[in-house]
Amino acid sequence: MQKIIITISIALLFICSFANAENIDPYETGAQYSWSENTGWLNFEPNTGSGVHVYSDRLEGFVWGENIGWINLSPATYGGVSNDGAGNLSGYAWGENVGWINFDPNYPLEPKNNPTRVRINADGKFSGWAWGENIGWIKFDSAQVHTAMVCIVGLDDLHNFATDWLTTAPAANLDGSGDVDTLDLGIFASYWLDYCPNNWGLK
Repeated sequence: MQKIIITISIALLFICSFANAENIDPYETGAQYSWSENTGWLNFEPNTGSGVHVYSDRLEGFVWGENIGWINLSPATYGGVSNDGAGNLSGYAWGENVGWINFDPNYPLEPKNNPTRVRINADGKFSGWAWGENIGWIKFDSAQVHTAMVCIVGLDDLHNFATDWLTTAPAANLDGSGDVDTLDLGIFASYWLDYCPNNWGLK
Protein backbone atom coordinates (compact mmCIF):
# COMPACT_ATOMS: atom_id res chain seq x y z
CA MET A 1 0.00 0.00 0.00
CA GLN A 2 2.79 2.42 0.91
CA LYS A 3 4.51 1.73 -2.41
CA ILE A 4 1.30 2.58 -4.32
CA ILE A 5 0.87 5.86 -2.41
CA ILE A 6 4.50 6.85 -3.06
CA THR A 7 4.14 6.00 -6.75
CA ILE A 8 0.92 8.03 -7.09
CA SER A 9 2.55 10.95 -5.27
CA ILE A 10 5.50 10.91 -7.68
CA ALA A 11 3.11 10.89 -10.64
CA LEU A 12 1.13 13.82 -9.23
CA LEU A 13 4.32 15.78 -8.60
CA PHE A 14 5.33 15.15 -12.18
CA ILE A 15 2.00 16.41 -13.50
CA CYS A 16 2.02 19.47 -11.24
CA SER A 17 5.52 20.36 -12.32
CA PHE A 18 4.15 21.70 -15.61
CA ALA A 19 2.58 24.73 -13.94
CA ASN A 20 3.84 28.02 -15.34
CA ALA A 21 5.39 26.38 -18.43
CA GLU A 22 4.12 27.26 -21.90
CA ASN A 23 2.42 24.83 -24.28
CA ILE A 24 1.98 27.15 -27.28
CA ASP A 25 3.11 26.35 -30.86
CA PRO A 26 3.62 22.56 -30.51
CA TYR A 27 5.01 22.14 -34.03
CA GLU A 28 7.41 25.11 -33.78
CA THR A 29 5.93 26.76 -36.87
CA GLY A 30 5.70 30.25 -35.41
CA ALA A 31 2.01 29.84 -34.51
CA GLN A 32 2.22 32.03 -31.43
CA TYR A 33 0.81 35.46 -32.31
CA SER A 34 -2.31 37.62 -32.30
CA TRP A 35 -2.63 40.96 -34.08
CA SER A 36 -3.79 44.37 -32.93
CA GLU A 37 -4.13 47.18 -35.44
CA ASN A 38 -3.10 49.66 -32.76
CA THR A 39 -0.28 47.76 -31.04
CA GLY A 40 1.09 45.25 -33.57
CA TRP A 41 1.94 41.60 -32.92
CA LEU A 42 1.38 40.01 -29.51
CA ASN A 43 3.59 37.00 -28.79
CA PHE A 44 2.20 34.10 -26.70
CA GLU A 45 5.57 32.28 -26.70
CA PRO A 46 8.20 34.97 -26.12
CA ASN A 47 11.88 34.09 -25.85
CA THR A 48 12.03 35.56 -22.36
CA GLY A 49 9.50 35.01 -19.57
CA SER A 50 7.17 32.09 -19.00
CA GLY A 51 4.92 32.46 -22.04
CA VAL A 52 1.32 31.22 -21.98
CA HIS A 53 0.11 27.89 -20.62
CA VAL A 54 -3.41 26.73 -21.49
CA TYR A 55 -5.31 24.56 -19.00
CA SER A 56 -8.81 23.12 -19.34
CA ASP A 57 -10.16 25.77 -16.93
CA ARG A 58 -7.88 28.81 -17.41
CA LEU A 59 -4.91 30.45 -19.10
CA GLU A 60 -1.79 31.45 -17.19
CA GLY A 61 1.37 33.32 -18.01
CA PHE A 62 2.37 36.36 -20.02
CA VAL A 63 2.00 37.67 -23.57
CA TRP A 64 4.66 40.05 -24.92
CA GLY A 65 3.90 43.05 -27.12
CA GLU A 66 6.91 44.88 -28.54
CA ASN A 67 5.03 48.18 -28.37
CA ILE A 68 3.10 47.69 -25.11
CA GLY A 69 5.12 45.36 -22.87
CA TRP A 70 3.78 42.41 -20.85
CA ILE A 71 0.15 41.30 -20.62
CA ASN A 72 -0.69 39.09 -17.62
CA LEU A 73 -3.37 36.47 -18.33
CA SER A 74 -3.68 35.48 -14.66
CA PRO A 75 -3.31 38.53 -12.41
CA ALA A 76 -3.19 37.56 -8.74
CA THR A 77 -5.66 40.04 -7.28
CA TYR A 78 -8.41 40.29 -9.91
CA GLY A 79 -9.33 39.15 -13.39
CA GLY A 80 -7.78 36.28 -15.24
CA VAL A 81 -8.70 34.47 -18.45
CA SER A 82 -10.97 31.43 -17.98
CA ASN A 83 -11.54 28.40 -20.21
CA ASP A 84 -14.91 26.60 -20.03
CA GLY A 85 -13.29 23.26 -20.93
CA ALA A 86 -14.57 23.44 -24.50
CA GLY A 87 -12.12 26.14 -25.56
CA ASN A 88 -14.43 29.13 -25.01
CA LEU A 89 -12.41 31.82 -23.27
CA SER A 90 -13.66 34.67 -21.10
CA GLY A 91 -12.45 37.04 -18.44
CA TYR A 92 -9.81 39.73 -18.38
CA ALA A 93 -6.05 40.00 -18.87
CA TRP A 94 -4.08 42.94 -17.49
CA GLY A 95 -1.35 45.01 -19.11
CA GLU A 96 0.46 47.58 -16.99
CA ASN A 97 0.68 49.90 -19.99
CA VAL A 98 -2.70 49.16 -21.60
CA GLY A 99 -5.15 48.22 -18.83
CA TRP A 100 -7.76 45.44 -18.99
CA ILE A 101 -8.30 43.24 -22.04
CA ASN A 102 -11.66 41.42 -22.38
CA PHE A 103 -11.55 37.92 -23.95
CA ASP A 104 -15.36 37.74 -24.29
CA PRO A 105 -16.45 41.06 -25.86
CA ASN A 106 -19.25 41.82 -28.32
CA TYR A 107 -17.70 42.62 -31.68
CA PRO A 108 -20.13 44.86 -33.60
CA LEU A 109 -19.45 43.50 -37.09
CA GLU A 110 -20.24 39.87 -36.28
CA PRO A 111 -23.79 38.41 -36.28
CA LYS A 112 -25.32 37.78 -32.87
CA ASN A 113 -25.53 34.02 -33.50
CA ASN A 114 -21.74 33.95 -33.93
CA PRO A 115 -20.28 35.28 -30.66
CA THR A 116 -16.85 36.77 -31.04
CA ARG A 117 -15.14 35.72 -27.84
CA VAL A 118 -11.70 34.21 -28.15
CA ARG A 119 -11.92 30.46 -28.74
CA ILE A 120 -9.60 27.49 -29.08
CA ASN A 121 -10.84 24.98 -31.67
CA ALA A 122 -10.38 21.20 -31.75
CA ASP A 123 -7.03 21.61 -33.53
CA GLY A 124 -5.75 23.99 -30.85
CA LYS A 125 -5.97 27.16 -32.96
CA PHE A 126 -7.09 30.41 -31.35
CA SER A 127 -9.75 32.49 -33.12
CA GLY A 128 -12.06 35.42 -32.38
CA TRP A 129 -11.54 38.87 -30.92
CA ALA A 130 -10.42 40.37 -27.62
CA TRP A 131 -11.03 44.02 -26.68
CA GLY A 132 -8.95 46.51 -24.75
CA GLU A 133 -10.49 49.87 -23.88
CA ASN A 134 -7.14 51.56 -24.43
CA ILE A 135 -5.88 49.57 -27.43
CA GLY A 136 -8.96 48.46 -29.37
CA TRP A 137 -9.47 45.06 -31.01
CA ILE A 138 -7.04 42.14 -30.90
CA LYS A 139 -7.63 39.56 -33.64
CA PHE A 140 -7.02 35.83 -33.44
CA ASP A 141 -7.38 34.51 -37.00
CA SER A 142 -7.44 30.72 -37.15
CA ALA A 143 -6.94 30.81 -40.94
CA GLN A 144 -3.47 32.34 -40.56
CA VAL A 145 -0.31 30.34 -39.87
CA HIS A 146 0.89 32.92 -37.35
CA THR A 147 -2.19 32.67 -35.12
CA ALA A 148 -1.54 31.29 -31.65
CA MET A 149 -1.91 27.52 -31.43
CA VAL A 150 -1.86 25.40 -28.31
CA CYS A 151 -0.68 21.80 -28.00
CA ILE A 152 -3.61 19.36 -27.81
CA VAL A 153 -3.20 15.65 -27.10
CA GLY A 154 -4.91 13.85 -29.97
CA LEU A 155 -4.84 10.77 -32.21
CA ASP A 156 -1.31 11.39 -33.48
CA ASP A 157 -0.08 11.45 -29.89
CA LEU A 158 -2.02 8.25 -29.13
CA HIS A 159 -0.37 6.49 -32.06
CA ASN A 160 3.07 7.77 -31.12
CA PHE A 161 2.62 6.90 -27.46
CA ALA A 162 1.33 3.37 -28.23
CA THR A 163 4.30 2.74 -30.52
CA ASP A 164 6.78 4.11 -27.99
CA TRP A 165 5.12 2.37 -25.04
CA LEU A 166 5.12 -1.05 -26.72
CA THR A 167 8.78 -0.70 -27.63
CA THR A 168 9.68 0.93 -24.25
CA ALA A 169 11.10 3.94 -26.07
CA PRO A 170 12.21 6.82 -23.80
CA ALA A 171 9.50 9.17 -25.15
CA ALA A 172 6.87 6.99 -23.44
CA ASN A 173 8.51 7.44 -20.04
CA LEU A 174 6.15 10.26 -19.02
CA ASP A 175 6.72 10.07 -15.25
CA GLY A 176 10.49 10.40 -15.52
CA SER A 177 11.12 7.17 -13.60
CA GLY A 178 13.30 5.63 -16.28
CA ASP A 179 10.84 2.75 -16.74
CA VAL A 180 8.06 2.58 -19.33
CA ASP A 181 5.13 1.08 -17.42
CA THR A 182 1.44 1.41 -16.57
CA LEU A 183 2.05 4.65 -14.64
CA ASP A 184 3.04 6.26 -17.94
CA LEU A 185 -0.16 4.94 -19.49
CA GLY A 186 -2.16 6.57 -16.68
CA ILE A 187 -0.41 9.90 -17.18
CA PHE A 188 -1.08 9.79 -20.91
CA ALA A 189 -4.76 9.03 -20.26
CA SER A 190 -5.02 12.08 -17.99
CA TYR A 191 -3.93 14.30 -20.89
CA TRP A 192 -6.09 12.65 -23.54
CA LEU A 193 -8.02 15.26 -25.55
CA ASP A 194 -6.63 17.95 -23.28
CA TYR A 195 -3.75 20.40 -23.50
CA CYS A 196 -0.21 19.07 -23.60
CA PRO A 197 2.27 19.81 -20.84
CA ASN A 198 5.46 21.68 -21.59
CA ASN A 199 8.04 19.87 -23.76
CA TRP A 200 5.49 17.25 -24.84
CA GLY A 201 7.63 14.72 -26.66
CA LEU A 202 4.97 12.86 -28.62
CA LYS A 203 4.24 15.39 -31.38
